[in-house]
Amino acid sequence: MAHAMRNYMEDVVEHTLKLILPDLDVCKCEICQMDMMAYALNHLPPKYVVTPEGELYSKLAELVQQSEVDAEVALIEAAKVVSKNPRHNRKKG
Repeated sequence: MAHAMRNYMEDVVEHTLKLILPDLDVCKCEICQMDMMAYALNHLPPKYVVTPEGELYSKLAELVQQSEVDAEVALIEAAKVVSKNPRHNRKKG
């Protein structure tokens, strides 16, 4: 099967987190970053695309700007939630 389906918002959230993370006063460890991305993705509508040779990316251009704004809002909320209850401090039991 030459076509692959994926959630475009995963790319948007990851890219947006890299942009805003330096300005956030939160833990920047890998666990906290993954938790912030997971939280944001669970609060954003998925945008699934099929990407055979990038044919659909031209249709996504109009979604990019709004998606980035939505992702930033969700990530800021995620940073608040994750920083109040970071998993990296939990003891393994």
